[in-house]
Amino acid sequence: MLFLYKINRSYWLLLLCLHLTISGMAQHTEVRRDARLDSLLNLKIEMQKSHKLGENYTIQLYSGTLDEGRTIMDDFKNSFPDWPVLLHYETPNYKVWAGNFSVRLTVDQALREIQRKFPSAFIFKPTLLRKETNTKEEPESEHAETKDRQQR
Repeated sequence: MLFLYKINRSYWLLLLCLHLTISGMAQHTEVRRDARLDSLLNLKIEMQKSHKLGENYTIQLYSGTLDEGRTIMDDFKNSFPDWPVLLHYETPNYKVWAGNFSVRLTVDQALREIQRKFPSAFIFKPTLLRKETNTKEEPESEHAETKDRQQR
């Protein structure tokens, strides 16, 4: 009987030591995060806030020459200062895009208001990541890329 008592006591002592070892190891875990992860998360949050990720709608006001596009862009800025406007180049025309909406109902309401001043405006979904383009720098960068490719 004494033999069983010693085995049982040894068994419980072994279990207790094992439990203390495992729980002690679990409490001392350290998580290391790369600093670049924080910057990527912040970038994603900013892109979501500015509606550059996901399904978005915008309103096209004009498609044509650069001079007329700049005139319409300035006119829109004066009439609707709360909405962003940009001039985008797609061969062979310059396009004036206004607003950046994530909800269809909101863009419909904005279109009704904008069409009072710009009757040819319409809604569309851009398929590319939109950014404001500087029309003077864009052709130079394209030519530089073409020259680099030709030299290779």
